[in-house]
Amino acid sequence: MTRTMATIGTKWKPIIIYTIGKKPNRFGQVHAKMGIISKKVLTEQLKELVEDGIVKRQEFNEVPYRVEYALTPKGLELLPILNMLTRWNQKHHPNRPSINFTENKAT
Repeated sequence: MTRTMATIGTKWKPIIIYTIGKKPNRFGQVHAKMGIISKKVLTEQLKELVEDGIVKRQEFNEVPYRVEYALTPKGLELLPILNMLTRWNQKHHPNRPSINFTENKAT
């Protein structure tokens, strides 16, 4: 449990994982979906998630230059857990405002 929390236990990492979901996203897409994180912090957190093998970063040698982020198989295994946490929050805190992301169904 200690290693898990060290890997995904920051304020932003679970939200980033949940936001990326099942399909690749460009940096701007992740930032736009979240909207409440600075680009600097998002960059740092994505770098750490890549280093931990949760997210993969794919560079495309095109003009304009393009980079996509996607969950690795290891990262995809976290989606059902994050979906359960989202449902738990909705059940126990229905009247509190929360970040509203489209649920990433883990089927």
